[in-house]
Amino acid sequence: MRLAFILDPLDSLKAYKDSSIAMMRAAQARGHSIHAIARPDLCWRDGQVLARAQAIAVSDDNAAWCAPGAVSTVALTDFDAVLMRQDPPFDFEYITATWLLERAVAAGARVFNHPRAVRDHSEKIAITEFARFTAPTLIARAAEDLNAFIDAMGDAILKPLDGMGGAGIFRVRADDPNRNAIIETLTDLGRRTIMAQQYLPQIAEGDKRVLIIGGEVVPYSLARIPKAGETRGNLAAGGRGVAMPLTAREREIAEALAPVLWARGLLIVGLDVIGGHLTEVNVTSPTCMVEIHQQQGFHVAERVIEAIEAR
Repeated sequence: MRLAFILDPLDSLKAYKDSSIAMMRAAQARGHSIHAIARPDLCWRDGQVLARAQAIAVSDDNAAWCAPGAVSTVALTDFDAVLMRQDPPFDFEYITATWLLERAVAAGARVFNHPRAVRDHSEKIAITEFARFTAPTLIARAAEDLNAFIDAMGDAILKPLDGMGGAGIFRVRADDPNRNAIIETLTDLGRRTIMAQQYLPQIAEGDKRVLIIGGEVVPYSLARIPKAGETRGNLAAGGRGVAMPLTAREREIAEALAPVLWARGLLIVGLDVIGGHLTEVNVTSPTCMVEIHQQQGFHVAERVIEAIEAR
Protein backbone atom coordinates (compact mmCIF):
# COMPACT_ATOMS: atom_id res chain seq x y z
CA MET A 1 0.00 0.00 0.00
CA ARG A 2 0.91 3.66 -0.38
CA LEU A 3 0.34 5.36 2.95
CA ALA A 4 0.40 9.08 3.68
CA PHE A 5 0.85 10.57 7.16
CA ILE A 6 -0.20 14.15 7.86
CA LEU A 7 2.27 15.19 10.54
CA ASP A 8 3.91 17.97 12.47
CA PRO A 9 7.30 18.99 10.98
CA LEU A 10 9.47 15.88 10.73
CA ASP A 11 12.37 17.47 12.58
CA SER A 12 10.10 18.16 15.55
CA LEU A 13 9.17 14.49 16.11
CA LYS A 14 10.88 12.53 18.87
CA ALA A 15 11.65 9.21 17.23
CA TYR A 16 12.32 7.31 20.47
CA LYS A 17 8.71 7.69 21.59
CA ASP A 18 6.58 9.00 18.72
CA SER A 19 3.60 6.80 17.88
CA SER A 20 3.35 8.08 14.30
CA ILE A 21 6.95 7.08 13.65
CA ALA A 22 6.22 3.68 15.22
CA MET A 23 3.35 3.27 12.76
CA MET A 24 5.54 4.28 9.82
CA ARG A 25 8.19 1.79 10.88
CA ALA A 26 5.57 -0.95 11.20
CA ALA A 27 4.11 -0.09 7.79
CA GLN A 28 7.49 -0.13 6.06
CA ALA A 29 8.36 -3.45 7.72
CA ARG A 30 5.19 -4.88 6.14
CA GLY A 31 6.25 -3.68 2.68
CA HIS A 32 4.25 -0.48 2.41
CA SER A 33 5.58 2.84 1.09
CA ILE A 34 5.45 5.93 3.28
CA HIS A 35 4.81 9.57 2.46
CA ALA A 36 4.76 12.59 4.77
CA ILE A 37 2.46 15.58 4.35
CA ALA A 38 2.51 18.86 6.26
CA ARG A 39 -0.93 20.26 6.97
CA PRO A 40 -0.22 23.62 5.23
CA ASP A 41 0.48 21.66 2.03
CA LEU A 42 -3.13 20.49 1.67
CA CYS A 43 -5.19 22.27 -0.97
CA TRP A 44 -8.32 21.85 -3.10
CA ARG A 45 -8.30 22.53 -6.82
CA ASP A 46 -10.58 21.53 -9.69
CA GLY A 47 -12.53 19.02 -7.65
CA GLN A 48 -9.55 17.31 -6.00
CA VAL A 49 -7.84 17.57 -2.64
CA LEU A 50 -4.10 17.66 -3.36
CA ALA A 51 -0.99 17.74 -1.22
CA ARG A 52 2.74 18.08 -1.59
CA ALA A 53 3.83 14.67 -0.33
CA GLN A 54 7.39 13.64 0.47
CA ALA A 55 8.41 10.02 0.07
CA ILE A 56 10.40 8.89 3.10
CA ALA A 57 12.21 5.80 4.27
CA VAL A 58 12.39 5.14 8.00
CA SER A 59 14.93 3.28 10.10
CA ASP A 60 15.33 2.11 13.70
CA ASP A 61 18.06 4.68 14.29
CA ASN A 62 16.38 7.30 16.48
CA ALA A 63 19.08 9.84 15.74
CA ALA A 64 18.58 9.58 11.96
CA TRP A 65 15.21 7.89 11.65
CA CYS A 66 14.11 9.44 8.36
CA ALA A 67 15.65 9.49 4.89
CA PRO A 68 13.71 12.01 2.78
CA GLY A 69 12.92 11.27 -0.84
CA ALA A 70 11.21 13.00 -3.73
CA VAL A 71 8.42 15.53 -3.26
CA SER A 72 5.44 15.45 -5.59
CA THR A 73 1.96 16.93 -5.72
CA VAL A 74 -0.51 14.07 -5.35
CA ALA A 75 -4.27 13.70 -5.04
CA LEU A 76 -5.14 12.09 -1.71
CA THR A 77 -7.22 9.54 -3.60
CA ASP A 78 -3.94 8.19 -5.01
CA PHE A 79 -3.01 6.82 -1.59
CA ASP A 80 -4.40 3.59 -0.18
CA ALA A 81 -4.85 5.33 3.18
CA VAL A 82 -4.18 8.73 4.71
CA LEU A 83 -3.55 9.03 8.45
CA MET A 84 -4.24 12.41 10.03
CA ARG A 85 -1.73 12.64 12.88
CA GLN A 86 -1.45 16.37 13.45
CA ASP A 87 -1.17 17.38 17.08
CA PRO A 88 -3.53 20.01 18.55
CA PRO A 89 -4.24 22.86 19.13
CA PHE A 90 -7.56 22.20 17.49
CA ASP A 91 -7.85 25.67 16.01
CA PHE A 92 -9.58 27.00 12.92
CA GLU A 93 -6.77 25.76 10.67
CA TYR A 94 -7.24 22.26 12.07
CA ILE A 95 -10.97 22.49 11.38
CA THR A 96 -10.21 23.68 7.85
CA ALA A 97 -8.02 20.62 7.35
CA THR A 98 -10.92 18.38 8.39
CA TRP A 99 -13.15 20.08 5.81
CA LEU A 100 -10.59 19.48 3.08
CA LEU A 101 -10.06 15.89 4.18
CA GLU A 102 -13.80 15.32 4.19
CA ARG A 103 -13.90 16.39 0.54
CA ALA A 104 -11.13 13.88 -0.13
CA VAL A 105 -13.20 11.17 1.56
CA ALA A 106 -16.18 12.11 -0.62
CA ALA A 107 -13.95 11.60 -3.67
CA GLY A 108 -12.94 8.14 -2.48
CA ALA A 109 -9.91 8.69 -0.25
CA ARG A 110 -9.60 6.54 2.90
CA VAL A 111 -8.73 8.91 5.74
CA PHE A 112 -8.16 7.84 9.36
CA ASN A 113 -9.35 9.08 11.69
CA HIS A 114 -12.39 10.10 9.68
CA PRO A 115 -12.24 13.91 9.45
CA ARG A 116 -15.90 14.43 10.31
CA ALA A 117 -15.55 12.23 13.39
CA VAL A 118 -12.43 14.12 14.46
CA ARG A 119 -14.25 17.42 14.04
CA ASP A 120 -17.33 16.18 15.89
CA HIS A 121 -15.44 14.72 18.87
CA SER A 122 -14.04 17.42 21.10
CA GLU A 123 -11.51 15.46 23.11
CA LYS A 124 -12.85 16.93 26.34
CA ILE A 125 -16.58 17.36 25.62
CA ALA A 126 -16.88 13.91 23.97
CA ILE A 127 -17.10 12.36 27.44
CA THR A 128 -20.56 13.88 27.87
CA GLU A 129 -21.93 11.20 25.55
CA PHE A 130 -20.74 8.58 28.03
CA ALA A 131 -21.62 10.33 31.28
CA ARG A 132 -22.24 7.06 33.12
CA PHE A 133 -18.48 6.51 33.13
CA THR A 134 -17.36 10.00 34.17
CA ALA A 135 -16.61 11.73 37.45
CA PRO A 136 -18.68 14.84 38.34
CA THR A 137 -17.99 17.31 35.54
CA LEU A 138 -19.01 20.86 34.61
CA ILE A 139 -18.56 22.57 31.24
CA ALA A 140 -19.19 26.29 31.63
CA ARG A 141 -17.73 29.75 31.30
CA ALA A 142 -19.64 31.73 33.95
CA ALA A 143 -17.54 32.32 37.06
CA GLU A 144 -20.52 31.79 39.36
CA ASP A 145 -21.11 28.31 37.92
CA LEU A 146 -17.45 27.36 38.18
CA ASN A 147 -17.16 28.68 41.73
CA ALA A 148 -20.29 26.79 42.77
CA PHE A 149 -18.81 23.58 41.34
CA ILE A 150 -15.52 24.08 43.17
CA ASP A 151 -17.41 24.71 46.40
CA ALA A 152 -19.49 21.57 45.90
CA MET A 153 -16.46 19.38 45.09
CA GLY A 154 -14.06 20.95 47.56
CA ASP A 155 -11.21 20.04 45.21
CA ALA A 156 -11.42 20.32 41.42
CA ILE A 157 -9.41 20.24 38.21
CA LEU A 158 -9.91 23.09 35.73
CA LYS A 159 -8.69 22.83 32.15
CA PRO A 160 -9.12 24.45 28.74
CA LEU A 161 -11.08 22.56 26.10
CA ASP A 162 -8.41 22.82 23.40
CA GLY A 163 -5.20 21.92 25.19
CA MET A 164 -2.94 18.87 25.16
CA GLY A 165 -0.06 17.47 27.15
CA GLY A 166 -1.41 18.88 30.42
CA ALA A 167 -1.03 22.50 29.32
CA GLY A 168 -3.22 24.97 31.20
CA ILE A 169 -4.51 22.46 33.79
CA PHE A 170 -5.03 23.74 37.35
CA ARG A 171 -5.97 21.99 40.56
CA VAL A 172 -8.16 24.36 42.58
CA ARG A 173 -9.31 23.74 46.14
CA ALA A 174 -12.28 25.54 47.67
CA ASP A 175 -9.97 27.55 49.94
CA ASP A 176 -7.50 28.47 47.19
CA PRO A 177 -6.97 32.25 47.41
CA ASN A 178 -6.06 32.33 43.70
CA ARG A 179 -9.15 30.57 42.39
CA ASN A 180 -10.87 33.68 41.04
CA ALA A 181 -7.71 34.67 39.17
CA ILE A 182 -7.39 31.12 37.78
CA ILE A 183 -11.00 31.16 36.59
CA GLU A 184 -10.56 34.59 35.03
CA THR A 185 -7.39 33.46 33.24
CA LEU A 186 -8.75 30.16 31.91
CA THR A 187 -12.09 31.64 30.80
CA ASP A 188 -10.54 34.87 29.48
CA LEU A 189 -12.81 36.83 31.80
CA GLY A 190 -15.84 34.76 30.93
CA ARG A 191 -15.33 34.71 27.16
CA ARG A 192 -14.15 31.10 26.91
CA THR A 193 -15.81 27.86 28.03
CA ILE A 194 -13.71 25.47 30.10
CA MET A 195 -14.09 22.11 31.85
CA ALA A 196 -14.11 21.48 35.58
CA GLN A 197 -13.92 17.97 37.02
CA GLN A 198 -13.86 16.56 40.51
CA TYR A 199 -10.27 16.02 41.61
CA LEU A 200 -9.57 12.29 41.70
CA PRO A 201 -6.86 11.33 44.23
CA GLN A 202 -6.32 8.10 42.25
CA ILE A 203 -4.24 10.24 39.88
CA ALA A 204 -1.36 9.21 42.16
CA GLU A 205 -1.77 5.71 40.64
CA GLY A 206 -1.69 7.14 37.12
CA ASP A 207 -3.73 8.82 34.43
CA LYS A 208 -4.35 5.68 32.36
CA ARG A 209 -4.20 5.86 28.55
CA VAL A 210 -6.38 3.07 27.13
CA LEU A 211 -6.03 2.56 23.38
CA ILE A 212 -8.68 1.29 20.97
CA ILE A 213 -7.48 0.24 17.50
CA GLY A 214 -10.05 -0.49 14.81
CA GLY A 215 -12.73 -1.20 17.40
CA GLU A 216 -10.47 -3.60 19.34
CA VAL A 217 -9.33 -2.77 22.86
CA VAL A 218 -5.59 -2.95 23.52
CA PRO A 219 -5.21 -5.15 26.64
CA TYR A 220 -2.65 -2.85 28.27
CA SER A 221 -2.86 0.75 29.42
CA LEU A 222 -0.07 3.22 29.99
CA ALA A 223 -0.37 4.66 33.49
CA ARG A 224 1.12 8.14 33.40
CA ILE A 225 2.17 8.72 36.99
CA PRO A 226 2.79 12.31 38.15
CA LYS A 227 6.25 13.25 39.33
CA ALA A 228 6.65 14.35 42.94
CA GLY A 229 4.85 17.60 43.68
CA GLU A 230 2.87 17.52 40.41
CA THR A 231 -0.86 16.99 39.85
CA ARG A 232 -0.65 16.18 36.13
CA GLY A 233 0.36 12.74 34.92
CA ASN A 234 0.95 13.75 31.29
CA LEU A 235 4.29 12.58 29.93
CA ALA A 236 4.79 16.06 28.50
CA ALA A 237 4.49 17.40 32.07
CA GLY A 238 7.13 15.02 33.40
CA GLY A 239 4.92 12.04 34.21
CA ARG A 240 6.38 8.52 34.27
CA GLY A 241 4.79 5.94 31.96
CA VAL A 242 4.16 2.43 33.29
CA ALA A 243 2.41 -0.09 31.02
CA MET A 244 0.08 -2.50 32.81
CA PRO A 245 -2.87 -4.81 32.09
CA LEU A 246 -6.29 -3.17 31.98
CA THR A 247 -8.42 -3.33 35.09
CA ALA A 248 -11.93 -4.76 34.82
CA ARG A 249 -13.38 -1.24 34.98
CA GLU A 250 -11.05 0.10 32.28
CA ARG A 251 -11.97 -2.79 29.99
CA GLU A 252 -15.67 -2.20 30.69
CA ILE A 253 -15.39 1.43 29.62
CA ALA A 254 -13.29 0.67 26.54
CA GLU A 255 -15.48 -2.22 25.37
CA ALA A 256 -18.57 -0.03 25.65
CA LEU A 257 -17.05 2.80 23.58
CA ALA A 258 -15.08 0.74 21.04
CA PRO A 259 -17.86 -0.30 18.61
CA VAL A 260 -19.52 3.13 18.78
CA LEU A 261 -16.34 5.02 17.92
CA TRP A 262 -15.16 2.55 15.25
CA ALA A 263 -18.53 2.79 13.50
CA ARG A 264 -17.83 6.52 13.13
CA GLY A 265 -14.48 5.91 11.45
CA LEU A 266 -12.26 6.47 14.48
CA LEU A 267 -9.46 3.97 13.85
CA ILE A 268 -7.20 5.12 16.68
CA VAL A 269 -8.69 6.29 19.97
CA GLY A 270 -6.99 7.02 23.27
CA LEU A 271 -9.23 7.05 26.33
CA ASP A 272 -7.99 8.73 29.49
CA VAL A 273 -9.17 7.01 32.67
CA ILE A 274 -8.41 8.03 36.25
CA GLY A 275 -9.60 5.87 39.11
CA GLY A 276 -12.10 4.11 36.88
CA HIS A 277 -13.55 7.38 35.56
CA LEU A 278 -13.43 8.45 31.90
CA THR A 279 -11.88 11.92 31.64
CA GLU A 280 -11.09 12.38 27.91
CA VAL A 281 -11.61 10.73 24.51
CA ASN A 282 -8.54 11.50 22.38
CA VAL A 283 -8.98 11.24 18.61
CA THR A 284 -6.53 13.69 17.00
CA SER A 285 -3.16 11.99 17.52
CA PRO A 286 -3.36 9.46 20.38
CA THR A 287 0.01 8.26 21.56
CA CYS A 288 1.65 5.90 24.13
CA MET A 289 2.05 3.06 21.62
CA VAL A 290 5.83 2.87 21.94
CA GLU A 291 5.86 2.58 25.73
CA ILE A 292 3.28 -0.23 25.72
CA HIS A 293 5.28 -2.12 23.08
CA GLN A 294 8.58 -1.68 24.91
CA GLN A 295 7.25 -2.68 28.33
CA GLN A 296 4.65 -5.34 27.50
CA GLY A 297 5.65 -6.56 24.02
CA PHE A 298 2.25 -5.70 22.53
CA HIS A 299 2.90 -4.06 19.14
CA VAL A 300 0.14 -1.44 19.01
CA ALA A 301 1.53 0.33 15.93
CA GLU A 302 1.52 -2.93 13.98
CA ARG A 303 -2.11 -3.47 14.98
CA VAL A 304 -2.93 -0.11 13.41
CA ILE A 305 -1.39 -1.13 10.10
CA GLU A 306 -3.12 -4.52 10.24
CA ALA A 307 -6.46 -2.77 10.80
CA ILE A 308 -5.86 -0.54 7.76
CA GLU A 309 -4.93 -3.58 5.65
CA ALA A 310 -8.09 -5.38 6.75
CA ARG A 311 -10.25 -2.34 6.08
